[in-house]
Amino acid sequence: MIGIASDHAAFPLKQFVKQYLDEKGIPYKDYGTLTPESCNYATYGHALAQGIENGEVYPGIAMCGSGEGISMTLNKHQGIRAGLCWTPEIAHLTRQHNDANVLVMPGRFIDNNTARLIMDEFLNTPFEGGRHEERIATIPLQKQQ
Repeated sequence: MIGIASDHAAFPLKQFVKQYLDEKGIPYKDYGTLTPESCNYATYGHALAQGIENGEVYPGIAMCGSGEGISMTLNKHQGIRAGLCWTPEIAHLTRQHNDANVLVMPGRFIDNNTARLIMDEFLNTPFEGGRHEERIATIPLQKQQ
């Protein structure tokens, strides 16, 4: 099951993401926001990150106006690798090289057709592994003693 989250600025894009997932027969859990009323992206970014870390959902798709705020929020979590993607090529590389577990899209800067192409790439590209595994292993902060 895929987890999804957005703020008010990306609410229209999230409605399209839900339609896309329904068309593909992919189940999802919506962590909010559930209305277009002004809200805080961090609330929903943290909820999605916790859902992924707890094993409720995998992967995630998140959106806010620029994609930046919700990306920053998601990436505060040690188990999250959120990649901000505005082209299908970036979505491909963020999965292939970075093993991203959350796709982030900028709701105010891409249209629905571009979002569809980005999601297709993200959801259909496997992690390449190999030399990238060692790099990814160095991303989480190590506790200082």
